[in-house]
Parts: sequence; C-alpha cells; structure tokens
Amino acid sequence: MSVKIHSEEKQSLLGRATAFFVYLFEKVMPDPFVFAVILTFLGALLALWFAPNATLPSVASAWYGGIFAIFAFAFQMVLMLVAGYALAIAPPVQRCLARIAALVSTPLAAISLTIVISMIASWINWGLGLVTAALLAREMAKRVRLDFGWLVAAAYTGFVISTEGLSGSIALSQATHGSALNIVEKVAGHGLPLSQTVFTRFNLIPCLVLLIVLPIIFRALRPTEANTMVADPDRLRQEDAQIHTREREDTFGSMLDNAWILNLLLVAFGFFALITEWRRTGFALDLNSVIVMLVLGGLFLHLRPSAYIGAVKHAARISGSLILQYPLYGGLMGIITTTGLAAVLSKAFIRFSTAHTLPFFTYLTSMIITLFVPSGGGHWAVQGPFAIPAAQQLHASLAGTTMAVAMGESVANMLQPFWALPILAIAGIKMRRMLGFMVVTFAVSAIVFGLALLFLVPTQ
Repeated sequence: MSVKIHSEEKQSLLGRATAFFVYLFEKVMPDPFVFAVILTFLGALLALWFAPNATLPSVASAWYGGIFAIFAFAFQMVLMLVAGYALAIAPPVQRCLARIAALVSTPLAAISLTIVISMIASWINWGLGLVTAALLAREMAKRVRLDFGWLVAAAYTGFVISTEGLSGSIALSQATHGSALNIVEKVAGHGLPLSQTVFTRFNLIPCLVLLIVLPIIFRALRPTEANTMVADPDRLRQEDAQIHTREREDTFGSMLDNAWILNLLLVAFGFFALITEWRRTGFALDLNSVIVMLVLGGLFLHLRPSAYIGAVKHAARISGSLILQYPLYGGLMGIITTTGLAAVLSKAFIRFSTAHTLPFFTYLTSMIITLFVPSGGGHWAVQGPFAIPAAQQLHASLAGTTMAVAMGESVANMLQPFWALPILAIAGIKMRRMLGFMVVTFAVSAIVFGLALLFLVPTQ
C-alpha cells in the first residue's frame, strides 16, 4: 500500500516514543477480548475478597445475570457502528468526501482539513467518524503526495472527541430511561439529558479548543522527505471500485432487490414513526433515535435495498469483536454491582477526592481503565458503578463525573489500538506507522480535557 523513500537518518525522539508504544501494544498487551476475560476473573476475585457476604455461587450468579442484562445495549452499540459505517460508504457521501479532498493541494492543508472533518464527523457519530475519516484519508492520498501514516493519524485524531459527542455511549445511556447502563438513574433516581452532559461548557469548550489546536500542531509534525511513505493512489482507486457492485436485474427477485421505491417507502415510514414517538415522549436524542436516523439515512443514500445490504455486510466485518466483548463486560458489571463491590470501591474513591476534584481523579482513572477496557459501554460498566455513588456522596457533579469517564476514554483511545483497527483496515496501513503521531494527540488532549474538568465543572 505504501512506498517508502530510502532514509538513513537517525531516529528522532518521536520515533523512539513510537517504538516504545509499538512494543507495549503489539508485544506485551493481548487481544482486547483476552483482557475482558482477565478482568472478569479479577473482578470475581476482588468481590470474593472485599465485597460483604460474597460467595462463589453468588458471584457466579451475578456474572450470569449481568451477561443477559446487557444484551439489549450490546446490540444497540453494534447497530450504531454498522449503521454509521453503511451511511459513510454511501456513494453520495463518498462523492462529497472526494469534493472535500479536491479543495486542498498541499500536504499541510490536507492534514488540517482531514482533522477538522474527522472531528466534526466523530462528534456527530463515532461510527460515522471512524469510517468517514478513513475514506477521507484515502481520497486525500489519491490527490496529494504526503506521508500516509501522518495522514491516517490525522484522520484518527478526530476520534478524540467521539465520546463527548451526540453518539457517545456513556452520555446517551444516562439519557435513556431504563437503560441497563443508566447508572445515574439507578443511583440518583433520575437520568442526565444531553443538555447536562454533551451540551455543557465543560464539554464543548475543550472540544472546540482541540478542534483549533490539533490541526495546527499536526502541521508541525510533518515527516522529512527522506522519511515520507506515500500511498499508491492507483491501488486505492482499484480497491474503492470493488466496494459498490450491482447485480443484474434478470429475475423478478433481483428486480425487487434493486427496487428503490422499497427503500424510500421504508425511510418515509421510519421518519413518520420517529416523529410520532417524539410527539408522544418529547424530543430526545437517545441510543434508539440515533440508530434509527443512521439506518434511515443509509437507506435513503444507498437508494437500492441490495446496495444497502452490501454496505451492511462490509460494516458487519468490523463489529465481531464487540459482539464477544460486551457480554463479558455485562457479566463484570453484574459482579461489581450485585455483590456490593461497587459500594466498597466508591468508599475508597472518596478518601482522596473532594466535590471539586472527583471528576478530575475519575478522568485519570478512566484513562488507565481504557487501556484494559477499550469500549465505552463496557468501560462505563466497570467504572460507573463506583464513580457515580462517590459523586452522589461527595455532592460532586454527576454530569461532570460521567463525562470525566467519557473524556478519559477518548483520550486513552489515542494509544489503544482497539478502535483504531477499523480505520487502519479501511485505509490499508499498519498501526506501527501512525502510533508516534498519536502520542502527540494523546498528550495535547489529555491536558485540555484535564484542565476543563478542574476549572469548568460546577459542583452540585
């Protein structure tokens, strides 16, 4: 996919940092599913050791119940990823990305524009952002000669504000009444609408700062000409041509498969149902409504049923690992909450926190947990049950503590390969090449979000 120009230059500090993280993630850390298994047994052992009246049968029962309690949420998250992917690879969206890529002609302009578009798309929907960023990077690489690893890193950088956006699973689950992961509702008796989490100054201001700062910083990270690895534009064009194929309409069944009227009728009926539901319950962007809008948008833009089915098949290829991990995280949540371990952990959390500092310490803890639980919903299942009770007892901001977990998740994802895998697969590049650039994204975003949690979050 890439062509490297020969170089004998001495490895830079950034290059040595890249080598360290490559060793850490590729040589030491196992697959995320294996981490989920390890955490399951670690949670069981902690419950048996610290939780009051916990026994092996009670821990096993709590784990079993937790698995099935999270099934609905797990399917919602898989649907969100698949629907977002299918929407992003629709021909109109791809043509739009091609026009955007045609706006620039220099490497620096391509990098800045890629980050801005990626961040906006990721804030709207994390699945849409991942795929849009990858496809935009491919379009940029067809037109501008620049280092492909630098470009793909810029594309993935946009994901740093994904959990703070409209599709962040942590914020959405707290806004969804009755959700298995609405821990705020379970603890405080009420949920948190997006107006108290996503649309707040302590969330929007750092997102805006990163939208301005990161494109500028990334321009300074341009590799030297000797170290530049460029993509093969002809191969990129050939691969894109294979995504969209149309079956011959030589049978009645194939004619139905390509009947655009069916998609339009379903889209019209779906929007009617969505509006009817909003009239009944009031307008709210929760998991269900976001998923429905993504599906309807994909159906409309692909137009033909067979085209949308093909897009969904491509999308399903990157969701398999989530299907395996969410049940394990649900079981872990069951252990932590049912056995009383969450109460024990929340008391330990309170010892070194105040109402003012709890969101910040929650944020730091979240970054560590993300390295082991790289899934927003699964992460919240682990940390939420002890972070929210601590906030309730200290009279700290429930919304600030909730978004602190989300912010720590997004920042640590810059060094966690789990969510980078889809964008790497679509772009056709290895993690090794872009990790060095992601260290910079991690450091800058960690500082910006940390300061926001310390100085912008109000106490209750």
